[in-house]
Amino acid sequence: MSITIREANVSDAPEVAELFHSYRQFYEQPPDLALARRFIGDRLANGDSVVLVADAATSGLLGFCQLYPTFCSVEAKPIYALYDLFVLPTARKAGVGRQLLLAAEAKAAKDGKARMDLTTARTNKRAQALYEACGWIRDDVFLAYSRRVRPP
Repeated sequence: MSITIREANVSDAPEVAELFHSYRQFYEQPPDLALARRFIGDRLANGDSVVLVADAATSGLLGFCQLYPTFCSVEAKPIYALYDLFVLPTARKAGVGRQLLLAAEAKAAKDGKARMDLTTARTNKRAQALYEACGWIRDDVFLAYSRRVRPP
């Protein structure tokens, strides 16, 4: 199978949204394809993120990763938050995730980013093994917290 990793554009939004929809369900979010289409369409149209896709010319998109530009205040440098990485179940164990990670690293280097950060579920052992095999270092020093914001 021949796979090309490339940056998505607005015309890819419908197919990327299908992948994003599956990704959200993997993380136990309720199905909402309209939400996925809006969200991905807005990110691509507004240039809020970089979306890399694994494109198999004969069968379409097999996976994607999404990078959000942000900053590390401590290093005083720009970084990418690799927030989403998803490969279709039928394409797993074929190296697609690894290719997406390597392409993300090349994109980060090209764009002058100091590093990339990501988080994953503690139970997602397969993803953790891939990240570590690709040279990512697990952070055992800092804890991640989040808080929902209530509208005024």
